[in-house]
This record gives sequence, C-alpha cells and structure tokens, in this order.
Amino acid sequence: MTIAPDQDTRDRAPSLDEVELMPEVGNGKRYSLWTIGCQMNESESAQVGAALELAGYRATPDERDADIIVLNSCVVRNSAEQKVVGKLGALQQLKRNNPELKIALTGCMVTGQEEKLTKQFPHVDLFFRPSAVEKLVEIVPELSGVEDDLVELPHYYGAAEQRGEVTAFMPIIFGCNYVCSYCIIPYRRGKERSRPLQSVVGEAWMLAKRGVREITLLGQTVNAYGHDLPGTPDLADLLAAVDGVEGIERIRFLTSHPQKMTTKLIRAVADLPHVCEHINLPVQAGHDYTLQRMRRNYTTDDYRRVIHEIRETVPNVTIATDIIVGFPGETEEHFQGTLDLLAELELDVVHVAMYSPRPKTISSRWEDDVPQDEKHRRHQAVEAQQIAIAARKKGLLLGGVHEVLVDGQQKGRWRGRTRGNQLIFFDAPGTERDWVGKLVDVHVTETHAWHAIGRISE
Repeated sequence: MTIAPDQDTRDRAPSLDEVELMPEVGNGKRYSLWTIGCQMNESESAQVGAALELAGYRATPDERDADIIVLNSCVVRNSAEQKVVGKLGALQQLKRNNPELKIALTGCMVTGQEEKLTKQFPHVDLFFRPSAVEKLVEIVPELSGVEDDLVELPHYYGAAEQRGEVTAFMPIIFGCNYVCSYCIIPYRRGKERSRPLQSVVGEAWMLAKRGVREITLLGQTVNAYGHDLPGTPDLADLLAAVDGVEGIERIRFLTSHPQKMTTKLIRAVADLPHVCEHINLPVQAGHDYTLQRMRRNYTTDDYRRVIHEIRETVPNVTIATDIIVGFPGETEEHFQGTLDLLAELELDVVHVAMYSPRPKTISSRWEDDVPQDEKHRRHQAVEAQQIAIAARKKGLLLGGVHEVLVDGQQKGRWRGRTRGNQLIFFDAPGTERDWVGKLVDVHVTETHAWHAIGRISE
C-alpha cells in the first residue's frame, strides 16, 4: 500500500495520480458499526471499518446480517453511557440467536474498565481502548500478519461501491494534557500524542483521491498539535501543508482550547485559501469563579480578547462554542454571567449541555448541588437566547449569494454548508445534475435560526 511518495510533504504535494488505493477483496462476511459521541469516535469507527474492509468484510445496515458488530462508546455524559449499556443489552438476544456472531466494544467506555465490562457483558467477545484497532485481530483472523500496520491505516479506506464521501474527519492528535475538573477524557484517552505531519498529509492525499473535498482535523485539543513531535510543528504548519493537497477544497479543525489559539494560527485561518473561516472555541462558562473550579486556566476577559483578535483578523468568521450549565457551585449569579457573555459576544453556534458527574473526575468528589429541574431551566434559557441570536445572524445571509459545498439531499432539496459552516438547503429547478461534491453558488431567499434556504444562482 502506498499512501504517499517518500518525501517531505512540506516541499511539494503530489498530484492525485501519485496516490495508490488499496486493492479490493471480499470474503462474503459482513460487519455493522454503531457509534455514539464525538467526531473523534466517528473517525475511529471509520478506521475500524477500514480494517474490516481490508480483511474482506463489507458493511451492512442490518445488524441481523452481520458477522461482526462493533460498538464505539462515549462516556462524556451519563446519558450517552446509558445508551451504550442499553445497546449492549439489546444485542444479547442477537447473540443467542447467532452464537457465531462476534461483538466488540471500543471507545472511552473501555479504557481501564475491561475486567468490569467482561463480567457485566459476557456476550461481548472483545473490548479494546480507543484507537487500538490492531486488537481486532483477536476476533478477525483475516487480519493476522497485518495488525501492526493497522495503527496507520487510513481512516476512510473502503470498497469502490462505498467510496464517494464528500467530507471526512481525520484525527491529528490523540489524548489531552489538560485536567478539566469535569472531564473524563484524559483518564480514558491518555496524554497527548500527535501524528507525524507526513502521516496526516499522506492520508489527506488518499482522501482527495477518493473524492473527498472537505476534511476536518480532529483532536481533543486540536490546537495543541505538534508540541511532542521533532521540530515541534504546530497546527498552523500542518494547515499550510494540507492546504497544498490537490483536490481538498476546504479544511476545518476542532476542538480548540482558548489558551492555544495563537496569533500564528489565527493568521493561518485568514491567509490559507482552503482553510475555512469557522472556529470552534469552547468557553464552557461565563463566570470566572466557575471557570476556576472547572480548571479551564483562563478568565472571561482572556476569552473576550481571543474572540476579538479572531474577528479582527479573519473577515466573515463564524465562531461556535460549548457551554455547561448546572456545574457544582454555579449560583444564579454565575449562570447570569454565562448568559451575559453569550449575549455580548453573539457567537454563531452554542452547544449547551447539563452537567453530569463522571466517575474519577475531580468534580465528581463535590456535591452535585444544582437540582435537575434548575439545570433544565438554565439549559432552556441558553437555548432560547441563542435561537434569537442565531436567527438574527442567519438573517445576514438573506439576499446574498454564498458558496456551498453540496453533501447530499434532504426532503427534496439539496443540502450543503458554507465556508462558515452554515447549513443551506437549495433547489435547482430545471436541472437533472447530481450536485453532490460540487461547489455551487446559492442565492439565499429564506433564513431560520439553524439553516437557510435558497436556489442555484444564475
């Protein structure tokens, strides 16, 4: 398998013809993937699928037809963990009906919990930690002899009939060196480990060869990339290298930490032609007392300064953030600080979640003293305020013509996103053309809080 020429990718990005695809094989067996959680989980599930494709398996949408089922778990919130538990329980009957069926569980639920999980779910054949795709050889003998190569297996290899993705997630750094008091990720994914720049760019070439036009670089703290690599390249350097890959029209990255949002990185977003003007920058809370207890290592004024620099440097930038409401010790005054900060900054997207204690985290030792109904009220208050802000900001698209990368159809309309990650549906009357994977200009005729509607611009 050739991913890229043996050269320094910073000197020259090869053409698409220089990238070879894996040979296609088949053994008649089927696999099914079930994924919950973040984009990193989606990417790692794709790598599991890639490994099974390499072994000759083909995907099936029906678990009853599968020879192997792999579940990718999330434990960031209690609700996600309970969904995994429910899914594992539901598979028991399938296993009874088909004893030859292999079931595997991966993701953040597994790390350090293998013995406990084995007792709780004896019908599961394999438990393996995030990214340890080489462990599949224990239940997929067809992978014997190549398991060491699976660590660097491109995440989106697949059979010809399954190729055609327009967008793809690509991890560039694993783990997290921060110890936010509420977060279980460092305990389950370990310390930060960056992929070599050559490896990342090589995979981008392969994705482009398969028709992918937009890639999103992933990491728990994506803008910490490179500090552990020889020569310490940073995310801005990686963006510059990927920007030169032929066929990749758009590049995104998430999730960033405010402390790591450097001037160099912000300038890269502004200057590199294929890097999109959209930044995901979680603040988590709008009061310094809560931020301190969360161990976020910045203040609300620090966050304001970063947002100001981004907006001053990157024209037409859109910004998304994350908020946790109901954190232990969060008073009404502290919560009001969150509402006030969001009202002041008017960010484009706010992902809000209610706090739930996670075992072994620092905050799990504290009293969960905000009642559940109060958490719901605060959650709804943030959402209601943000709907008004989002609707007003989406209104700025009205009457304009915006470039959209088309990724599919929904309810009779074509669907795609702008460089600012704004969702737009559009009609293309009088044309029979398949617009998937194309960059098209759309005239926006209607806007809502979470999407806009338009038509092909003539």
